[in-house]
Amino acid sequence: MRLQGKRIGFALTGSLCTVEVVLKEMERIVEEGALVWPILSNVVSSVDSKYGKASEWVEKVRRITGQEPLTTLVSVEPIGPQNLFDVIVVAPCTGNTLAKIANAITDGPVTMAVKAHLRNQRPVVIAVSTNDGLGLNAKNLGILLAAKNVYFVPFGQDNPYAKPNSLNAKYELMVDTIVEALNGRQIQPLLIGAHKE
Repeated sequence: MRLQGKRIGFALTGSLCTVEVVLKEMERIVEEGALVWPILSNVVSSVDSKYGKASEWVEKVRRITGQEPLTTLVSVEPIGPQNLFDVIVVAPCTGNTLAKIANAITDGPVTMAVKAHLRNQRPVVIAVSTNDGLGLNAKNLGILLAAKNVYFVPFGQDNPYAKPNSLNAKYELMVDTIVEALNGRQIQPLLIGAHKE
């Protein structure tokens, strides 16, 4: 169990079509021995969509982790002062969240959690899922690729002909990425060929 006893904040954002895939990786992280605390964006904790109801997502993460999800600015603020986590994972990380992290905007529980954690110079792992990663968000991706203590789950174009700007992480590499990030290393190769989930 490669993550035995590691304290992981696991932040989910509003790429709702990807949440189900990400929850399987959350289960793998728990199986690897980690203690996981879910952090939910306002979209994940309150928006019902064709991919599922918010109440169902909340119940699933509660069941997987055994923890009550953190869903407010007040609930995540202690992350920094109390050094609560060894690593924070943001998965799926939408383009909106990517842009906010890159530009130090902390207006929700996920971005505040990342800011609070980075102040302690601890690793943040990002699993990108955005339709504009090679569009207007490319500059934000570049900022975070160069940022200290920020690591990426390997990613690539998920549908280069129909959606050429779209990027999606290879979620099955999440545990490997976390292990490397905890050792101060970016997993390689970072860029992967086009794939379909």
